[in-house]
Amino acid sequence: MKLFNDTFNTLEKSLNYASEKNRAISSNISNIDTPGYKAKNVVFKDHLNRATASLSTKKTNQKHIDFQNREAVSYKTTTNNSTTYNHNGNNVDIDKEMSSLAKNQIYYQALADRMSSKFRSMESVIKGGN
Repeated sequence: MKLFNDTFNTLEKSLNYASEKNRAISSNISNIDTPGYKAKNVVFKDHLNRATASLSTKKTNQKHIDFQNREAVSYKTTTNNSTTYNHNGNNVDIDKEMSSLAKNQIYYQALADRMSSKFRSMESVIKGGN
């Protein structure tokens, strides 16, 4: 018997992604003055596009996408070694990092709120709707 549906699993994976992204951003901000430090980024969309490019799909309707091979696609942490913003070889852009941090915090909070809502719904069902 499956206790939680796929929504819980997706929310959990999304929260893990947001946490990892927050760790990378925090590391970048804390190393802003470290000579030679290269900024890290956690990417999902590019990784997803590469993973799904090789999948064959079967459509029953023009608007449907059927992924027969549903392997777990996750995020990946990358390092940009091709740029340098500071004279010490560091490539951390504080404005970009602060913007990414704010965006990621909003994303994480939305996921946490959704997860909380799902648990409240389950609690209501367990208590008999009271």
